Amino acid sequence: MRDYVIYTDSACDINPEILKSWGVIFDELTFRFSDEDKEYSNSDMSVKDFYDRMRAGKVAKTAAVNSESFLRGFEEILKLGKDVLYLGFSSGLSTTYNSGRLAAEHLAPIYPEGKVITVDTLAASAGEGLLLKLVVDKKKSGASILEAAEYAKSLIPRICHWFTVDDLVYLKRGGRISAAAAFFGNVIGIKPVLHVDNAGHLVNVLKVRGRKSAVAMLARKYGEYAEDKANGQVFISHADCMKDAVELKEIIKSKYGATVDIITDVGTVIGAHSGPGTLALFFVGEER
Repeated sequence: MRDYVIYTDSACDINPEILKSWGVIFDELTFRFSDEDKEYSNSDMSVKDFYDRMRAGKVAKTAAVNSESFLRGFEEILKLGKDVLYLGFSSGLSTTYNSGRLAAEHLAPIYPEGKVITVDTLAASAGEGLLLKLVVDKKKSGASILEAAEYAKSLIPRICHWFTVDDLVYLKRGGRISAAAAFFGNVIGIKPVLHVDNAGHLVNVLKVRGRKSAVAMLARKYGEYAEDKANGQVFISHADCMKDAVELKEIIKSKYGATVDIITDVGTVIGAHSGPGTLALFFVGEER
């Protein structure tokens, strides 16, 4: 059985050092501010600086990974006699996965003895990261590349993403709510609770009054949907709001006995669309 490398992209919002410890290679999505020509990646700017600039009124535009980048990365691995399993950012939110798929199709006739398998995770941020970690664990257990790919596909409909945002202006910019709804919602303290659906799209599920209620609602959704409330892996991501992330972690621990495995930053590419103060919870459920 040929060895294989698990490959992903920076939309998984897992620290590069952790990805390295997992043996995972990644390509970076990029962003730029609308009043600048310079293009950045996560490694070029701290998340604190990024969110401070957003709070000051800067607007960030994001760009997917292109096929050429994936071609280079995949081919380096194939030349070593290894196969590639690419777990990509939701096609419902970015063209990044499609770039990886096209690169794999291009390389197939050039390296007929090798495999590049691509899986659309239909996931984002640490939801993609959680799926990635579970597949890494599967590989470590001795799974072949085909077994790991099938395992990933079986998990996709059960990776739950629940999140809230602090400022509705970012949802307005993305066309998810009207300008009037954003303005009046901010005035009266309305906080939306959203999730990523089975097609990998963001869906606005409900609204609560106040930040504490939003954090409590995320924990409540864990209680409603988690497959193994006490022992399942749980990831939290946050956009420069660590205090809220810790509060959510403690609620989940006290109510359900669950240990949060990773608290990570919402990276610049995801954060460009959700804004500072985004708080997200990820776990395996019976359904999304």
